[in-house]
Amino acid sequence: MAVFTEVTLEAARPLFDQLAIGELRELRGIAGGIENTNYFATTDRGEYVLTLFERLSHAQLPFYLHLMRHLARRGIPVPLPQANAADEILFTLCGKPAAVVDKLRGQSVLQPAATHCAMLGELLARMHLAAQDFAMRQPNLRGLPWWNETAPLVLPHLNASQRSLLLDELAFQNQMAATAEYAALPRGPVHADLFRDNVMFEGDALTGCFDFYFAGVDTWLFDLGVCLNDWAITHADGVHEPGRAQALLDAYQRVRPLTQTEKELLPAMARAAALRFWISRLWDYYLPREASMLKPHDPTHFERVLRDRVQSPLTVAE
Repeated sequence: MAVFTEVTLEAARPLFDQLAIGELRELRGIAGGIENTNYFATTDRGEYVLTLFERLSHAQLPFYLHLMRHLARRGIPVPLPQANAADEILFTLCGKPAAVVDKLRGQSVLQPAATHCAMLGELLARMHLAAQDFAMRQPNLRGLPWWNETAPLVLPHLNASQRSLLLDELAFQNQMAATAEYAALPRGPVHADLFRDNVMFEGDALTGCFDFYFAGVDTWLFDLGVCLNDWAITHADGVHEPGRAQALLDAYQRVRPLTQTEKELLPAMARAAALRFWISRLWDYYLPREASMLKPHDPTHFERVLRDRVQSPLTVAE
């Protein structure tokens, strides 16, 4: 999260007044992340998160906000978008689309153990199943078409070895997406960005997950690959950590067993997830936008993850 648009208390108060969630007392800009403007908002009734959307449009945003409300109503611990008397949950503030959601309890665990990975795996499977009957449809906007469009923009910034890796992997993923096996993968609304800093814990309990603004309809296996590439690696070198990975996979499969095709394609989808975040981090790093509190991520991290996924394919223990 970051601050691209400065918001004053005076500017934000009319929005909070119509939501009837208390008198707005304080706004605190949130550092970290690279897409939207985010503030912690304190009222005399509680804590909330105010988001101004810098890239997503009014037409795209209902999918994300209504997905969060759909999941919350089915018992998935996600922030609930706040509605006004007309049941509207998408607003305009400072000329930008905006929303206010509950602030989750707890804190992120940045060095997760196998137990944390198991809780995450169970939550991910429950979330996939709970979203099956969500009526709205919107593709993953950072999926394969976006990779194909964005790769030429970042290639000039890469050395020969990096260019070769990116182009080879992009060709592989385009070929994979054209197969009958890929078409047969179960799919539905996915989070697509469920990194360890987007999940909260309090004591020994997982209290919720947030930041659904990369969500879209994609394969559930891609979503699983995103999680494995963050929760079950050694961060210094991007190398797969089998104990945490197995804990995550086992817990996921206790709720929703993988199909045989999913087990066979997990190595390819883990590579796809690594490629997606390598390209997006290259894009953010070399083609940045101006913002206060903006800290672009190191793109070489997911280069290392991708190289490891290619050299040491992920497998599902039977």
